[in-house]
Amino acid sequence: MGGVDVITVGLVDDQELVRAGLAMVVDSQPDLRVVAQAGDGDEAVASPALRGADVVLMDVRMPRMSGIEATRQLVGDRPPGGPGPRVVVLTTFDLDEHVLDAVHAGASGFLLKDSPPEVLLDAIRTVHRGDAVIAPSTTRRLLAHVAPMLREAERTARRPVGSLPGSALDRLTEREREVLEQMALGLSNAEIAAHFVLSETTVKTHVGRVLAKLHCRDRVQAVVLAHRVGLVVPD
Repeated sequence: MGGVDVITVGLVDDQELVRAGLAMVVDSQPDLRVVAQAGDGDEAVASPALRGADVVLMDVRMPRMSGIEATRQLVGDRPPGGPGPRVVVLTTFDLDEHVLDAVHAGASGFLLKDSPPEVLLDAIRTVHRGDAVIAPSTTRRLLAHVAPMLREAERTARRPVGSLPGSALDRLTEREREVLEQMALGLSNAEIAAHFVLSETTVKTHVGRVLAKLHCRDRVQAVVLAHRVGLVVPD
C-alpha cells in the first residue's frame, strides 16, 4: 500500500446493502481496508478474519446473536492494549438502552447510523489509535440523552459496600478530575489541551492515569462512569 499503515476493518450488519455501503466508504480510503463481513453475531464471532480485524463496525439488532453479545465475545475481558478488535457500535436514538449494554459489553464507542461518512472514517481511526468515539457532536447528544438513564441505573444498582464507582473518583487528583469532566462533555484530547492550555502529551498522560485509577478499559467506560455518578450533568 505504498508504505501506508493499513487499518483492517470488519463489518457486522444483517442488511447486505448497509454492509455494501459501509464497505464502499471504508475502502475508498488508502489507510483503511475491509477484511471481513458478517450478517449476524454468530457469523462474526466464528470468523477468524473478523476477530483479527483492528476495528469492527457492529450493528446492535441482528437475528440469532445480537451485536451486544457479539461485542462481549469479541472483546471479552481484554485488558487495555490487549489483543482483539475494537468495536464501534452503530445505532439509532430509539436503541439507547442497547447502546448502554454494548458499552458495558466492551464497545469502544458508538455512532448514529446516519452519521456522515467523514465522521465514520474518523471514528475508525480514532478507535484504532486507542482513543474512544466520544467527540462527534452526534455522540455528545446521545450521551446527553442517555445520561439520566445512567444515573438512574446507578441509584438503583445493588452493589457491595465499597464498590460504588463514585468513591473511585476520590483517587483522582484535581487535574485528573477536571480532565475526566471534559472527557465526559465530549472533548477530544486536543480540545482538552486547548481548554487547559496544556500539551496533548500531558493530556494523554492524565487520561491514562484516569483510566488506570478508575479501572476502566477505555475512554468510553470512564465517560459512562462520569455520567452515572453525576460528575457531569448535560444541559
